[in-house]
Amino acid sequence: MAEKQPKVKTHKGAKKRFKITANGKALFARKGRRHILVTKSAKRKRSLRKTGVADGIMARTIRKMLPYA
Repeated sequence: MAEKQPKVKTHKGAKKRFKITANGKALFARKGRRHILVTKSAKRKRSLRKTGVADGIMARTIRKMLPYA
């Protein structure tokens, strides 16, 4: 019997924080919208609602952590 290759484990922290799109881009929620919101302008808070797109090395690292996404 041939031995099976070991399974690659998913990084659970990355699984909760990132989403991989159909094209392989990594999406994430922006930081800075939890507390102390009075000091931030409405424009700034509005822009923080949008998802961020990881690029370059960061995106590649995230894809490695999520092998089955």
